[in-house]
Amino acid sequence: MSDSIHDDIESHSDEATLKIRDLKDRNVLKLYQTGELTVVGFGGQDVPDEVCIAFYRDQLMQLIKEHHCKVLAFDLTGVKLIPSGMLGVLTSLRSQVERLELYNPSVDVREVLHLTRLEQLFEIKDLSV
Repeated sequence: MSDSIHDDIESHSDEATLKIRDLKDRNVLKLYQTGELTVVGFGGQDVPDEVCIAFYRDQLMQLIKEHHCKVLAFDLTGVKLIPSGMLGVLTSLRSQVERLELYNPSVDVREVLHLTRLEQLFEIKDLSV
């Protein structure tokens, strides 16, 4: 695996782009690529508390199944805090894939992952963008 998120992502899937447009607030969750490696992110913004977490979980689980995703990666570049509900989503998604990766979590996010021992469930990577 390279050190750049963009080097790992070779193409965009039109079908996946359409799926992301179905999300209630497409300004929050971004889909970069789908397939065996699916990379999603938050566009460099913090995740608002009022985001419909269950809706995102259901949509992501559907994408995992439809695209036979083996590795799910969340690009956390620019995200300073993650609501507890989103941590629950990450935990539930972990059981649906072979590996769940977190790219570029902030110091505060890393501390929460460490304190909750969730860091053991995810592969944490620092990648250039």
